[in-house]
Amino acid sequence: MNLTRRYFFSRASAGIGIAALAHLLGDDLDAETAGASALPGIPHFPPRAKRVIYLFMSGGPSQMETFDYKPMLAKLRGTDLPDSVRQGQRLTGMTATQTRFPVVESLFKFSQHGQCGAWASELVPHTANIADRLCFVKSMHTEAINHDPAVTFFQTGFQLAGRPSIGAWLSYGLGSENKDLPAFVVMISSTGKGDQPLYDRLWGSGFLPTRYQGVKFRSGGDPVLYLSNPGGMTSNTRRRYLDDLARLNEMQLEDTNDPEISTRIAQYEMAYKMQTSVPELADLSKESEKTFELYGPDAKKPGTFARNCLLARRLAERGVRFIQLFHRGWDHHTNLPEGITNVTRETDQPAAALVQDLAQRGLLDDTLVVWGGEFGRTVYCQGKLTPKDYGRDHHPRCFTVWMAGGGMKPGLTFGATDDFSYNITENPVHVHDLHATMLHALGIEHTRLTFKFQGRHFRLTDTQGNVIKPLLA
Repeated sequence: MNLTRRYFFSRASAGIGIAALAHLLGDDLDAETAGASALPGIPHFPPRAKRVIYLFMSGGPSQMETFDYKPMLAKLRGTDLPDSVRQGQRLTGMTATQTRFPVVESLFKFSQHGQCGAWASELVPHTANIADRLCFVKSMHTEAINHDPAVTFFQTGFQLAGRPSIGAWLSYGLGSENKDLPAFVVMISSTGKGDQPLYDRLWGSGFLPTRYQGVKFRSGGDPVLYLSNPGGMTSNTRRRYLDDLARLNEMQLEDTNDPEISTRIAQYEMAYKMQTSVPELADLSKESEKTFELYGPDAKKPGTFARNCLLARRLAERGVRFIQLFHRGWDHHTNLPEGITNVTRETDQPAAALVQDLAQRGLLDDTLVVWGGEFGRTVYCQGKLTPKDYGRDHHPRCFTVWMAGGGMKPGLTFGATDDFSYNITENPVHVHDLHATMLHALGIEHTRLTFKFQGRHFRLTDTQGNVIKPLLA
């Protein structure tokens, strides 16, 4: 038998053994047995949001083609980006051999929208129409310049793999509002062209108990793997089988106090409950034609971003805590005009529809919607300097995200960049700041949501992060 520290103390006959166990592991045991309930003392203060829908645009959307209008660039087209602006920024392997860094403007027209006067390009007309509901942050910046560490940083607060994802942290801290669905659900859609890979660890639980990891919904077959009963097994037979298995697992749990055993029991139970809850969730037959028109024609096609946005609203209605939608296809090193036209056509209307749908159902006030990618794009051209096939490289120094609902200030544009959309000139917002602000909206003081691992109390924001109070309503 594996004699763990917990096992030793659980079998110690002297009272001091039990006292030592309580002293050493009390906080960890409370956290690990919290189950679907919130941790004691959380939320730390009254929350504005109960849940998050995170629309992650994987690949790095170009801020200059979407929301960061830079009219001066047309006059500078083809000129080299001044050294005083570039300031020796490190380059990716794709542009490190370039001897020139020619500026290229966006081909797309910009205009102001709503009473707030927010700028948006013709690529995102539906998002532009709800500008007064949105909070734009144009001064986001990050530390990573390549996709995998940059995406990992946004999802976990750390560039190296192994930390818990933001959804896992929220599941751990706040628990679940629905006993029949996971607290954390992930869905992925794609243009199918030049997509960057997305790994399961991006919605993993890291060193938290695995019950807090995200559950990935698939676009075909059973939404969740192994949801259907095997051939020859009825629902009643499966129920009896799980009851017997649970008793065996509980016996093992009494012997070892291994928290992963309780996780296993909880996951088997959740899988059984999802046999009923997930098919009902995925059945859109009762949605009105007006709703499908709002989200666009792709909403009837499984696996599309539009369909996933509609499912996200249904998940929010059912109290799922963290809903993560990844849409791939934003990595435009060449042929950017065509590529970004395609991907915005797939995402603009559904993202705006989700915000509108939540609002008309009274859910936007306590649902925080976040839209953005892992970094932005460079003002200088990668590849040919021609109107139809220019591209842009990765740019971590400044880019745009937007948020809606959940206590964020609507109609606000926060932060600014220089005339080249290359450096931040006002109110920088770091990834840790964004996470701290999101947690604050959920009633969590980010420095107090921690988990002890290998002798250190870890948190999503690591050792940094400030709540950006001007973003809060």
